[in-house]
Amino acid sequence: MKRISSQVIRACIIVSVLLVAKSSNDFIETKFQNDATNRTINLSTMALKLEEDIKNDIYSAKDTYTGDLTGYGADCPLCGGTLSCKPSYNVKDGTDTYIDPIYGTVRIVASSRNLPCGTIVRFNHSGLSKDPIVAIVLDRGVLGNDLDLLAPSEEYAKNHIGRKSITYDVLRQGWN
Repeated sequence: MKRISSQVIRACIIVSVLLVAKSSNDFIETKFQNDATNRTINLSTMALKLEEDIKNDIYSAKDTYTGDLTGYGADCPLCGGTLSCKPSYNVKDGTDTYIDPIYGTVRIVASSRNLPCGTIVRFNHSGLSKDPIVAIVLDRGVLGNDLDLLAPSEEYAKNHIGRKSITYDVLRQGWN
């Protein structure tokens, strides 16, 4: 009798385990089938959206500062005409822009060491442009959060840039 009842108990346990396994397997199958039903993916649309998000991200502010904006020309009395940051090229010929591989043609600014060389900033100056000005830090020589915008000449800097308190966005920190 003991033998029959232990066999019955074993059979009941095996049947119970099989029922539990079968019911959980049905649940997983049903869930998987429901997730895959009626879905279409337009890969072209997804790629365009991703490309748009990446493009927009390079123009989103990573940080914001307030400081004074002044202008300077490479022909200033104490200027040597060569930028402090690498690539340090001569701007005595009136060059005041740089071609960045990501941001394209940008203006050149000097900053303190608060901003690493290669940092991209964006600010507004209604006297120079109705659109925001995007610039790269390629020179040193100012204090704190101030920026010094490179101009074709000292006279141009004095007459068009002057001194103005601005708020500027950092779009990229350094050359990364």
